Amino acid sequence: MLQDKIKQTLRDVPDFPKPGIIFKDITPVLKDADLCREITIALAEQLKDLKIDVVAGIESRGFLFGLALAQVLKVPFVPIRKAGKLPYKTIKQSYDLEYGSATLEVHEDAFTEGQNVLIHDDLLATGGTVVAASQLVQQLNANVVGYSFLISLDFLNGKQRLNQFADHTFSLVTY
Repeated sequence: MLQDKIKQTLRDVPDFPKPGIIFKDITPVLKDADLCREITIALAEQLKDLKIDVVAGIESRGFLFGLALAQVLKVPFVPIRKAGKLPYKTIKQSYDLEYGSATLEVHEDAFTEGQNVLIHDDLLATGGTVVAASQLVQQLNANVVGYSFLISLDFLNGKQRLNQFADHTFSLVTY
């Protein structure tokens, strides 16, 4: 089963980025090309019934499978980045996360009005980062049609925060 393969390959890093956090490190997964292909295909399969015009990936690990997923779905990919990383005119959204606060940006021409956007990231925890990304999509008058994650930490209830934006949240691994 794919979930078991992924769980066996992930690496837990205790006390990163601060004491008490157990970081789910996907870098061992990235070293397995066959597993990465399986992941991309499985993500695309979960999403087959959604009308997706664009995949937006959240910096930085959301870029990894987000771009591959966009290629499989044959749609454009848009990076959502940390403040100060994009070269063109941007819009911003600040948010709180489990261990501090941050700001996300996207180019002001990233989405056109009415486009259906899938937001992808490697991991869903409390949902703060993904809520901020969703707000960026909405600021540009596009629609969040769903979310995809490699991992969801369901015990942190992040999915509930996303229900206000879209009805579809998919992940391959849950804890």
